[in-house]
Amino acid sequence: MSGCSEDMPFFDEPNARPTAPSGIAARAMAARGGQNSAPDYLKGLNPEQRLAVETTEGPVLVLAGAGTGKTRVLTTRIAHILATGKAFPSQILAVTFTNKAAREMKQRIGLLIGEGNVEGMPWLGTFHSIGVKLLRRHAELAGLRSDFTILDTDDVVRLIKQLIQAEGLDDKRWPAKQFAQMIDGWKNKGQGPADIAEGDARSFANGKGRELYKAYQERLQTLNACDFGDLLCHPIRIFRANPDVLKDYHRRFKYILVDEYQDTNTAQYMWLRLLAQRPSGPQPARSSSPGGRVPSFSGGSDRTEAGSYRPTTPEDESAVPAEGRKPDRASEPVRGPRGGPAPAGAEQPGSVNICCVGDDDQSIYGWRGAEVDNILRFDKDFPGATIIRLERNYRSTAHILGAASHLIAHNEGRFGKTLFTDRNDPEDGKVNVHAAWDSEEEARAIGETIEAYQRQKHNLNDMAILVRASFQMRAFEDRFITLGLNYRVIGGPRFYERMEIRDALAFFRVVANSGDDLAFERIVNVPKRGLGEATIRQIHDTARALRIPMLEAAGNLAESDELKPKPRAALREVAANFERWQKALETKPHTELAETILEESGYTDMWKNDRSAEAPGRLENLKELIRSMEEYESLRSFLEHVALVMDAEQNAGQDAVSIMTLHSAKGLEFETVFLPGWEEGLFPHQRALDEGGRSGLEEERRLAYVGLTRAKKNLHIWFVSNRLIHGLWQSTIPSRFLEELPESHVEIAESGNSYGGYGNPYGGGSFASGRGGRQNPYGASRFDSVGANTEKSGAFSNTYSTPGWQRAQANRTEATDRNWGTRSGHQVERIGYGETDSGYGAGRTSVKGRTIDGELVAKSVADKPSPFSVGDRVFHQKFGNGNISAIEGNKLTIDFDKAGQKRVLDGFVAAV
Repeated sequence: MSGCSEDMPFFDEPNARPTAPSGIAARAMAARGGQNSAPDYLKGLNPEQRLAVETTEGPVLVLAGAGTGKTRVLTTRIAHILATGKAFPSQILAVTFTNKAAREMKQRIGLLIGEGNVEGMPWLGTFHSIGVKLLRRHAELAGLRSDFTILDTDDVVRLIKQLIQAEGLDDKRWPAKQFAQMIDGWKNKGQGPADIAEGDARSFANGKGRELYKAYQERLQTLNACDFGDLLCHPIRIFRANPDVLKDYHRRFKYILVDEYQDTNTAQYMWLRLLAQRPSGPQPARSSSPGGRVPSFSGGSDRTEAGSYRPTTPEDESAVPAEGRKPDRASEPVRGPRGGPAPAGAEQPGSVNICCVGDDDQSIYGWRGAEVDNILRFDKDFPGATIIRLERNYRSTAHILGAASHLIAHNEGRFGKTLFTDRNDPEDGKVNVHAAWDSEEEARAIGETIEAYQRQKHNLNDMAILVRASFQMRAFEDRFITLGLNYRVIGGPRFYERMEIRDALAFFRVVANSGDDLAFERIVNVPKRGLGEATIRQIHDTARALRIPMLEAAGNLAESDELKPKPRAALREVAANFERWQKALETKPHTELAETILEESGYTDMWKNDRSAEAPGRLENLKELIRSMEEYESLRSFLEHVALVMDAEQNAGQDAVSIMTLHSAKGLEFETVFLPGWEEGLFPHQRALDEGGRSGLEEERRLAYVGLTRAKKNLHIWFVSNRLIHGLWQSTIPSRFLEELPESHVEIAESGNSYGGYGNPYGGGSFASGRGGRQNPYGASRFDSVGANTEKSGAFSNTYSTPGWQRAQANRTEATDRNWGTRSGHQVERIGYGETDSGYGAGRTSVKGRTIDGELVAKSVADKPSPFSVGDRVFHQKFGNGNISAIEGNKLTIDFDKAGQKRVLDGFVAAV
């Protein structure tokens, strides 16, 4: 055993016991705040939170619902242990999932009891950071030196690729990235090369999976290196093979605390169990894992399914109080298996003070190895455990909590709890459920709702749109650009900044403009065509020497003998492809051409053959890209739009709407939340249902619960009846989760969008939009009221209620009424387009000919410098007065008095 004790405080001895103050010191401390007064750090805690803090002895499970003060309980518990002298800082093992959470925990503890008291806490950190500390202390027991290197993902993939090639295998047929993910999955289960199932071992490289895994581990040992999975698996193996080492840590750690216990995987569970379970004497091996035995790094392949749990029955539901109100639950200090009474005389395996904090209803990471069963069987792993429920919510309204609690009650694999709030404001609104015709109307309506909140002085930073799949973001990003609303994408790049989208756009840009060398250079070797740096440098040199585009230079080199045969053939194919696509640009529909380009280039097949977890999402994004092109007249007009979208700067400090996936939203909260896309196949996601069955459905329901509980005051759920799926418009079915919401907490929103009422396409039910008179079976139309005898009848009389339409009504004159009213039998007709030009805007909007009511539409490409100067005072029809802060061509950055900073074209403003 290597002894790296120099990083530990001098009092960090296994048998060291902190001495509680006594005598004069104790009397002085009591006199400071009164004999019976509670310490300052306990003030403000509710009864359940205080019970969780002060129950320091024995195993404790704190079931902390969303918004119930989980982090405060955990940090206050540590502060209480230290303040009462129950342990030294170095005798507390506190585990979190992220470095950010660990830093915040240490800061909070320091604020409670002083910074100096938390400096000596070397065992507060993430699973992996503590694993590194353990492994460096005992590296030789794992066959390593203490100065071992930790490989990142790229290093791991390169190493595996070398091993695949050394075995004489085709690394394209058997991608190294795919095998790296398989190894990571095995290590998340604590399985070494000898432990993986035969089926898994034979699923890669013609049955050589086990041999490659073993060779990989041997190579890591030769390099004195390990990957992230080894940071847990090596300590597990060391603890199992060296009982004296494990016993030393049993004496060292007086208290163990774990955050987000519901998100632990099997390896993390094993690691914790070894440190927490302390036999009082020689005992036979006992069942203790979710499968019936502790899975180990040396033998975990026989892990079975989790033990059964008593499902929630209708009788149980009848005993549950109305959601959103405080349940009438007696104190439950001690619970046995599945929450039942602890069996009399239940023997505990030694004294262990472990406290796990988590929420079984928020376990949403099963796709990356998390096991919700770990938290569900806590009372079986630690008989006689105290289970404390935190159900008093400080975040959301009673209606939001009621909807969330009623929804999650449909899950069977859960302990069960009911969130409630002491805040009962009669002005609080119910959960709003909206229906839309398609995703474009969904995005328009949500954008208008956000603008309405903004006019009521709500901050954009307090609003969020939470989507199930990343491809849903595109419609919102485009709509917000049109509206001039600031937004930020959290947890990933914005839609048009994703790698696969930028690659596809590069192909399109070269087709539209053969002189776009930047785009050509990006995709000339995508997918891989065997073109190295030397070939690309030669194309560069030829293009500069002859002053021609790189595409043309590539074609010239392909017909010469200056290159070797393989790169020459590859360039000949590239040049021929672009020549063919450019000819089709004038004759083929641009959406069809875009699909052809991605297929014939091999780009789509590249992602289809990619076995990584991101590949399906990238393919969905490419399909959404093609779909988004349909509303544009040509490929060039679409590329012009994208250029303007990508030109919008993303400022982290600005007031902006947050757009993110539901998985990224965990732990966050917003005043107003929008949940679009609640349709079968999207949410719950079909892949989760196909791969996980009932457990997959329950995890999707937990994800819905997480989404609902992010909202503090306003919650809007949306579903549509038509969505483009795999390039085809398909009718969709409302999500089953909508039917699981309680009617008492839900309000059906009236359709006030540009298409009028949603109607009743599903044959009745609570989502029908009944109206007086004969109902249109397809829903009310915005043209239904055209020609009605109103104050302003005719072409402008309908239910269209967007701000732009209202301005048009206000500015309407008799001349414009005649102009619109005499065009067609429908009175409203699409205004024709004028001449086309040769730029990106060709085929969509002429900068010369397109007029509406005799006024020239603002152009997005400047013919001459802007007539405005920085500092000019201007007026915008929508945003009001403001001062110009920056000018770029005909694009103005204006600081509006009320709307904040916006980027607009100079044709839309007037000098004041």
